[in-house]
Amino acid sequence: MKFSAAIFDMDGLLIDSEPLWQQAGAETLQEFGVTLTDEQYNLTTGLRTPEWIDYWFTHFAINKERAKEAAKTIEQAALDKIKAHGEAMEGVPYIMEFFKTNGFLIGLASSSPMRLIEAVIEKLNIQPYLNAVTSAEHLPYGKPHPQVFLNCAELLKVPPTTCICFEDSFNGMIAAKAARMKCMVIPAPHVHHEGRWNAADRKLSSLLKFNRTILETL
Repeated sequence: MKFSAAIFDMDGLLIDSEPLWQQAGAETLQEFGVTLTDEQYNLTTGLRTPEWIDYWFTHFAINKERAKEAAKTIEQAALDKIKAHGEAMEGVPYIMEFFKTNGFLIGLASSSPMRLIEAVIEKLNIQPYLNAVTSAEHLPYGKPHPQVFLNCAELLKVPPTTCICFEDSFNGMIAAKAARMKCMVIPAPHVHHEGRWNAADRKLSSLLKFNRTILETL
């Protein structure tokens, strides 16, 4: 099959922001007397912030009167932390140049709010590579629903089946597969060994590991 586009998730894949999101979430939940384990946090990686808050407020039977406020607090804290401390993941310049050189359209599809996406694009200086950017912020459903990826393919004017998607989260991987895209998953090192990633088309340890051989054997 001939592929025409590469679509990238953002948090934890292009920018090392997951620890910063985790800090922002932890600080906010502590106001409600809740502390998550790393295992619990990993369970909900990839969800939009309102869904993340709703999940844990439900789990811990917290009154949802302040849920919307809590979600906004997390997003603002994450934005501030990412602007101050966010760093590119290994291989970002390489992978962008790889697909540009090979004539691919390049998209970014994230669960994060658009203002945060725009801040990361500026911080990583990847705007010249991107042909489409979509956010799940205002969609009826976020990942693992595939809509944010389907919207990105639509903006790129390519069939979803000709897209290669790069993800780092389980929810994102499921969304990519539901969109009928090939999925390259690059899990965080502490969960890289888990069997759940077998649903992806390839599991890589870094963006640097993707190459022409992998492309030609998909």
